[in-house]
Amino acid sequence: MKVLFFFVCLGLAFCNAQNNKKMLNDNPLLCDINSGICGVEPDSTSTVALVEAKSKSIKIIYFTDPICSSCWGIEPQLRRLKLEYGKEVEIEYHMGGLLKDWSYNSGGISKPSDVAHHWDEVSRHYEMPIDGDVWLEDPLASSYPPSIAFKAAEIQDKQKAILFLRRIREMVFLEKKNITKWQYLEEAAKEIGLDAEQLKQDFDGQAKELFRKDLVLAQEMGVRGFPSLFFSDASKNTLFLYGARPYTEFEAKLSTLIPSIRPQFFKNDRKSVFQKYNTLTLKEFAVLTSQTLKNAEVNLQELTKENFLEVFSTKNGSIWKLK
Repeated sequence: MKVLFFFVCLGLAFCNAQNNKKMLNDNPLLCDINSGICGVEPDSTSTVALVEAKSKSIKIIYFTDPICSSCWGIEPQLRRLKLEYGKEVEIEYHMGGLLKDWSYNSGGISKPSDVAHHWDEVSRHYEMPIDGDVWLEDPLASSYPPSIAFKAAEIQDKQKAILFLRRIREMVFLEKKNITKWQYLEEAAKEIGLDAEQLKQDFDGQAKELFRKDLVLAQEMGVRGFPSLFFSDASKNTLFLYGARPYTEFEAKLSTLIPSIRPQFFKNDRKSVFQKYNTLTLKEFAVLTSQTLKNAEVNLQELTKENFLEVFSTKNGSIWKLK
């Protein structure tokens, strides 16, 4: 069986593969900040296990991780994609197992504090707020607990699970909260309307097996980094999108599979987008309302003054929430 490598993609120039403490090669595999790839190029000979599209025209199999900074970087693209193509496209989330533990040392990365400045650099590049100080103040030992918590949330409600994933990402990237701790996972669950007690039962029980199955699926599909997205139509034709790519590349995959596909209209005035997503970063708001970052910031400041929004600010940017 092909060896499965779990990639640690915590920020700029930090992508290490590990398998039983053995490295893929002698040099660290660096994240390419321009391409947005956390990992290595996929093996062209690897076999992709296709997942049959069901009710919708296209299924996207998305391998991600709660602490993957490049995955946070494509949130604006994914949110717009859901609004414009949601009737034709289904996105299926799978956890890839980014950081099992810290039992390795490569490329100058040997402990959590080494990651802090990388996240700050990634934040500036993707124009998405990320505060790397969490790795100095309350570092995470692994990404497995929040990944298992996501699988537990899916048992209750798949749509709420996506909201849960979004919330714990806001916690770790902006609020510097260690989302391996149950207190934060419980807090996020309650905020988005999950049964926290049931979540804990499933977290300690069947969610662990579901997470293991995600790791097996990642191996079968040749996943070697994050984000990894497989676009498949009903005939199992599949296209692969690797890394943080521009929105036009997402659309290109869809139109290649279904040439007749067209974006659906959605109300993108400055207040309506907050009815779709109750939290938005500056980049997300700009992408959804088709504005420059400068104009988008002016609009967000005006809405905050009108008491329509509240803002949470970090050293590397802000997020706005519908009041």
